[in-house]
Amino acid sequence: MSASSQEPFKPFVPATESPAEFSLKAILLGILFGVVFGAATVYLALRAGLTVSASIPISVLAIAVFKRFGRATILENNIVQTIGSAGESIASGVVFTIPALIFLADSEKYFNYVNILTLSLVGGILGVLFMVPLRRALIVKEHDTLPYPEGTACAEVLVAGERGGSMAGKVFVGLGIAFLYKTLMSVAGLWKEAPAWTTARGSSYPNASVAGEITPEYLGVGYIIGPKIAGVLVAGGVLSALVLTPLITIFGDGLQSVLKPGLGDKLISQMSPSELRLGYVRYIGAGAVAAAGLITLVRTLPTIVSAFRESFAALGSAKAGKTQLRTEREIPITWVIGGSLALVAIVAVLPQLPGTFPGTLLMGLLVVVFGFFFVTVSSRIVGIIGTTSNPVSGMGIATLMGTCLLFVAIGWKGDAYQASALIVGGIVVLAAANAGATSQDLKTGYLVGATPISQQFGLIIGVVTSAFVIGWTLQTLDASMQFEGVKHAIGTEKYSAPQATLMATIIKGLLSQDLPWGLVFVGMGISVVVELCGIRSLSFAVGAYLPLATTLPIFVGGMLKGMVDRQRGAAESESEISSGMLYSTGLVAGGSLTGILIALMSGIAVTATVDGQAKEISVLQWLLDKVGIHGWVHLGAWADLIGLAAFATLCVLLLRAAREKLEL
Repeated sequence: MSASSQEPFKPFVPATESPAEFSLKAILLGILFGVVFGAATVYLALRAGLTVSASIPISVLAIAVFKRFGRATILENNIVQTIGSAGESIASGVVFTIPALIFLADSEKYFNYVNILTLSLVGGILGVLFMVPLRRALIVKEHDTLPYPEGTACAEVLVAGERGGSMAGKVFVGLGIAFLYKTLMSVAGLWKEAPAWTTARGSSYPNASVAGEITPEYLGVGYIIGPKIAGVLVAGGVLSALVLTPLITIFGDGLQSVLKPGLGDKLISQMSPSELRLGYVRYIGAGAVAAAGLITLVRTLPTIVSAFRESFAALGSAKAGKTQLRTEREIPITWVIGGSLALVAIVAVLPQLPGTFPGTLLMGLLVVVFGFFFVTVSSRIVGIIGTTSNPVSGMGIATLMGTCLLFVAIGWKGDAYQASALIVGGIVVLAAANAGATSQDLKTGYLVGATPISQQFGLIIGVVTSAFVIGWTLQTLDASMQFEGVKHAIGTEKYSAPQATLMATIIKGLLSQDLPWGLVFVGMGISVVVELCGIRSLSFAVGAYLPLATTLPIFVGGMLKGMVDRQRGAAESESEISSGMLYSTGLVAGGSLTGILIALMSGIAVTATVDGQAKEISVLQWLLDKVGIHGWVHLGAWADLIGLAAFATLCVLLLRAAREKLEL
């Protein structure tokens, strides 16, 4: 499915063919998956502050369902995953921002089902509409330069399911290995999930830490994106974990007063490496992402302008009666502009949202400016590192910084404007999160030969249907501890919602004018330095923002891809139809599916007897108590070595699969 720069790209289904695509059965199954995966993502994001991509698991499930209950075309399967993935992306955007209303002034007034639903619909649909003029720029024109790992992997799954034979076998072997590996690790507890090593605080190199979440999905993503991008990505994590964190410890260990922002009243001498990252390094990472995003937007502006011209040219061709190819038809640009203005008007006039007219017009303007900016950045980021590692919370931080700074400049200070700032940030994060997933889906569609307008309408359907369930799930979980005397479960240890808590902290700090701008500017300076070294700063900045534990296993996957390419004498970009790519697709799918199952088990409660007393615990905890081994808890450093040995075995299996010849 890859194309060289000398010849036009040819999708799996030619533009001259029109198989069934936007069918009722595909729409209904997509809605079902969107609701299920959206609810699961709410559980996972509230409890652990992370999400997993749903496109690939939904593709696998769609193929399996239709093979059992009636045949479907590859384009129908693609519509299923397109609609279903919208639920996961909207859920992540909601959970990362909207719960912050609980911690701000007038929380009871604004944190309600109607507002959550409204913001989900506005932000999600804006993400789809803003992505329409960018499709030609990012998906078509940069097909050879932006890999879109999950979108490409999803296309591999769909093609493998269509062709069957050894291709499908590679995907499902990888899926099965990932499912078995993660189940043995996370449910049976046979080895440690995140081996780590940290230098002693009293050493000459204090609080330097190396860690890795040794999951199959991260290994698979690394193999798909390749060694170059994976190397730049992990370099940012190395800077944060092995340079900035020890440096802050060295200079701050002797301080006898709290250095803001920090974490509460803790001194630097009392903080662990992870706490130093949350209290200081994360602000530097957010500044780096903001600057890198701005640089990326400036660099991409000519392409964006060209894309808008082509969109209007396509509209003119349609009016003139010229026939467009099926694979080029998309939502008209006039609909995009009209729909976007209508959604912004909703934000400005609805009485239940914070702010008063005409001040709410400024909120609408900020949504458009920041929204289109970060939709562009998000769509490009996921083209490099994938949706799972898309730092939408970093984009939310940057949006809140800009919004609150403008509010302060025009005199909008104090508690009354906290919720207004969060609404702007929430809609932008929702748009960016959904645009990231949308671009992956459009990449999949481009590879398999889908009709863009069918996917775009499918995404809107997915946003609308999943939004109703996501708001209900969020409020249900928040009320789940009321019988224990806790009014809001969100913010407790059970549902910590780390991103939303950080958003609230930033808003309060900015509007009271005590945000650590110095740390933010340091991050911006780092991105500028990286650009001056001739390296695209966006991947580096994302790596600096994410924990090293996330980027290190991705780097390992990239290095394995480099080894395979070197042995074959292949170019840096391996064909999408290859043993290694298909097997890695299975790893990502299996790890994602298992992660969602674990998220469901973590959020469902059962009553069990603990120490002779009836206590409510999660299904996962109940399973761990019944069948879990977790012997590594008592092994100390040996536990890390056992985990690394298990991960090394997974790497060896990937290498063996990648070296096998694929029979097409």
